[in-house]
Amino acid sequence: MKPAAFEYHRPDTAADAVALLSELGDDAKVLAGGQSLVPMLNLRLAVFEHLVDISRIPELEGIERRGDSLWIGAGTTEAAAERSSLVTETVPLLARSLPYIGHFQIRNRGTVGGSIAHADPAAELPAVAVALDATIEVLGPQGARSIPAAEFFTGLWSSALEPEELLTGVSFPIWSGRCGFAVQEFARRHGDFAMAGAVVALELDGSGSVARSGIGLIGMGTVPERASASEAAAAGKAASEIDAEEIGRLAVEGLDSIPSDMHGSAAYRSRVGAAMVSRAWTAATKEALDV
Repeated sequence: MKPAAFEYHRPDTAADAVALLSELGDDAKVLAGGQSLVPMLNLRLAVFEHLVDISRIPELEGIERRGDSLWIGAGTTEAAAERSSLVTETVPLLARSLPYIGHFQIRNRGTVGGSIAHADPAAELPAVAVALDATIEVLGPQGARSIPAAEFFTGLWSSALEPEELLTGVSFPIWSGRCGFAVQEFARRHGDFAMAGAVVALELDGSGSVARSGIGLIGMGTVPERASASEAAAAGKAASEIDAEEIGRLAVEGLDSIPSDMHGSAAYRSRVGAAMVSRAWTAATKEALDV
């Protein structure tokens, strides 16, 4: 199928894009890499009278270390982030999550900001953003503002981003010291969305106890969930003595929005999700203990 007719706009700056979104209102949609939007348009699952293409705005691209954070422009492709040695060195959890996103053809066009803004709870980057307490930077008619990842995702494919606002970048905190990171997910085929998955960041103190941790769940709700109960249970305990299976169990306990569909029931996803958390926790712990 082909999309319904639309008017195409290609602003030169982020400010111009915001002005267009303000002028056009609900009839407009931002087009970045188009890896999620274009299929929806082709299938007529979404119809917009105007598309605002931000893919060639230079200020939305780039990867920079800014103090204790790594800033990635919203228009930076996932492939560019995947190839970046700076991403690998400073935010290993992000670097290890990127290869799980679709296939390389998808990552060549898909953008970091587009994945975050799309707010798909089955996607990897929203889970990483939540686990690491990333900050989402947006620009609107009233100026720029920053939104904590924990407050950004509000529902299935919905976020705190206002219709006239543009996501301009994401800042990921840089964890240093004795750290371990891991990603585990289960999908029917490589490149498919995960039925369930987990990303884990872990920092140990000098005695080998858990100083802090971040666990993001993939495909386990209407938003990218964070396993706060697991993190609280592990805090301050010797990493070598923590039961990874218990961490997994706590991660899915109490979740009331686990999807159930033709690919798997909520109960099945819960079991798989717990196993993914357990495996990721074990791998991250091993890495941190070996530092």
